[in-house]
Amino acid sequence: MSPGAGTELLEREETRLDPGDHERFAHYVRKDKIAASAVTGKPVVALCGKVWVPGRDPSKFPVCPACKAIYESLTGGGDGGSD
Repeated sequence: MSPGAGTELLEREETRLDPGDHERFAHYVRKDKIAASAVTGKPVVALCGKVWVPGRDPSKFPVCPACKAIYESLTGGGDGGSD
């Protein structure tokens, strides 16, 4: 074996799905992340930190209070849209 040859480290992004209120609330997530998740099936991370694979209509659920508070603190208000 020559110097520098050998094994390589393959890094893998690991995301653990959170059980809980993602089925009770609509969380704030960037629209491009929602679209990518629809194509790849990979989980998304909401502003509040919830990790899940979206699959339900968010307009049928109340907005997550933690996501809403974080969004309003970042924008100074907001339009109230839930993604």
